[in-house]
Amino acid sequence: MAKDITNRANLTFDSIRRIDDGEQEFWLARDLARVLEYSEYRHFLPVIERAKEACRNSGQDVEDHFEDVLDMVDIGSGAKRQVADVRLSRYACYLAVQNGDPSKPVIAMGQTYFAAQTRRQELRDEQDFQALTEDERRVMLRQEMAEHNKALSAAAKQSGIDTPLDYAIFQDHGYRGLYGGEGAKDIHQRKGLKKSQKILDHMGSTELAANLFRATQTEEKLRREGIRGKQRANATHLEVGKAVRRTIKDLGGTMPEHLPTPAKSIPQIERAQKKAIARKPKDDGDAG
Repeated sequence: MAKDITNRANLTFDSIRRIDDGEQEFWLARDLARVLEYSEYRHFLPVIERAKEACRNSGQDVEDHFEDVLDMVDIGSGAKRQVADVRLSRYACYLAVQNGDPSKPVIAMGQTYFAAQTRRQELRDEQDFQALTEDERRVMLRQEMAEHNKALSAAAKQSGIDTPLDYAIFQDHGYRGLYGGEGAKDIHQRKGLKKSQKILDHMGSTELAANLFRATQTEEKLRREGIRGKQRANATHLEVGKAVRRTIKDLGGTMPEHLPTPAKSIPQIERAQKKAIARKPKDDGDAG
């Protein structure tokens, strides 16, 4: 039965998936509304608005996932007219399905489809990650850390962390939880870094992964529990940091403060990668 539902979901939602000239997949809101059995598109518009709000609350840029477009539709006798539509990314579709009418069986099918597709992508990503060198893993994780820190900052702001000083104190609580009492300044000094150097640029992949988990879990907890007030937000970050530390201990892992500091920083690796790309000979088709 579960397999049958998955197969039906794949057929239903894959049938309206589109590919643009840049090989990017997308869906149109009008197509999705029809598949989700909304009798009129106007009834589906509140779902799109709720999906946008969920996207915004997750720290994502709404414009990256929802794009207002104009589409041509048949009106009979070969005539067409222009109508407003919304181009949706896979994530936007997922959010729309999550915010649809739960009484519709097709909504469950949609959730099954997008959950399965997401898991397949995760598995591919895991395989790709395992094939990376340590330097490549560090660069990738550092980029993810930068993105998730933006989302964490947005969630912290909603909780009442307003000024740069507030945010520095908030971040320090997270580090103290994860590093057994060491704050950002302590970590900076222990690694022997200059004042201008960032501690995240001088972490190996294991240490970066621990900090990424701390950041994502803190963001989710702040939003999920609607935490308000600087003291509660700081306490939450400290609590999550300690929880991640306990997990590392339970798994028999090395505490983050005992992990080695790599010889090369992330910026050094990125500069070396750019030089390597620049030195590569051009294809014959590029000659002349």
